[in-house]
Amino acid sequence: MPDTYAYKVRDRSGNLISGTLVADNEALVLQRLREQGLTPLEVGKQGRGFNIDLTKKKVKLKELSVFSRQFATMINSGLPILRALAILSDQTNNKELARVLGECRIDIEQGSSLSAAIQKHPKVFNNLFVSMVKSGETGGSLDSVLLRLADMIENEVKLRGKIKSAMTYPIAVVALVSLILSGMLLFVVPQFKSIYAQLGGSLPLPTRVLLMISNVFKTYWYIVIIGVFGGRFFLRRWKATPKGRESIDAFKLRVPVFGSLFHKTALARFAGTLSMLLRSGVPILQALDIVSDTVNNKVISKAVNDVQSSVREGESMAKPLAKHKVFPPMVVQMLAVGEETGQVDVMLEKVSLFYNQEVEASVDALTSLIEPLLIAVIGGAVGAAVIALYMPMFNIIKLIK
Repeated sequence: MPDTYAYKVRDRSGNLISGTLVADNEALVLQRLREQGLTPLEVGKQGRGFNIDLTKKKVKLKELSVFSRQFATMINSGLPILRALAILSDQTNNKELARVLGECRIDIEQGSSLSAAIQKHPKVFNNLFVSMVKSGETGGSLDSVLLRLADMIENEVKLRGKIKSAMTYPIAVVALVSLILSGMLLFVVPQFKSIYAQLGGSLPLPTRVLLMISNVFKTYWYIVIIGVFGGRFFLRRWKATPKGRESIDAFKLRVPVFGSLFHKTALARFAGTLSMLLRSGVPILQALDIVSDTVNNKVISKAVNDVQSSVREGESMAKPLAKHKVFPPMVVQMLAVGEETGQVDVMLEKVSLFYNQEVEASVDALTSLIEPLLIAVIGGAVGAAVIALYMPMFNIIKLIK
């Protein structure tokens, strides 16, 4: 049976309009609104409030990559920008992206450039994306710029996927072991405590320590939980400060096992982004400013800011970069050669390719290394707890003999 749906939309002039429609489901409402050239913002059954908020779903990097590649193909085929945006807005399954593209289309119809239109949506199109599009508009190479963006975003998705695959297994195992040890401390160890109390006598030090930890967990479990969540909350607050973010990013580059992977990933991102910006015709100072914002590591970002200051004063990039230990000599030397030959973008692309390959090799090495390492650590932790529990039993057996 058809229901009445309330909606909020924007028309082609950008005006906010509210109204109702009778339809069998929400999908039909959205379809009818878009057929009328309207951009849906909220839709919901009348009387229940807006149960579908089309403005909250995030746009994933993969979706942005697909959009960039399809948009580039349409522009290269001679399709007008407005028509291309309309098609992409209709065919995407991401309602937030559809909303943003609809608003961009309205802005362009009112006389804005594409770069100015997408700049109004920083949660979807970051400074790097906007600057690249602007350079493509200026140079008449929007399609090739969009293809480069698609390649870069796909590479970023791959990098994140590799790091995620390397970290998922150990995190899952550590979480499982934490649950097992917590279960032992809360339910198993107290049973042994009552047995030892009946036996009397002095307990070995490891057993006493284990019983004490168990008692703390069982008696003050709520304090432990509050401490864990409170610590996480304050860590996130501290991370939001400039000093905290820089300290955490510096620690990430030095952390055992994973530090090297994080470092190589950050270097690959730095070199790849700067290379693409320079190749697209973005001025060097603006390119460095964008890289500083998008490199996603405050230690490297700080180094890039120093380089930017030196370049502004007329110096080369390689010399100030060499002052920062976060950049290996190979990166500095490749950049110096690029400056001497006038091929900075080419050299940076080679650096990016090298570190992307290093990330792949590191992930493979970590995958083979972590499994036996975790088995040893887990076996040691559980084994130590079991031995501590049974040490009094061993002592009793010795006395009986």
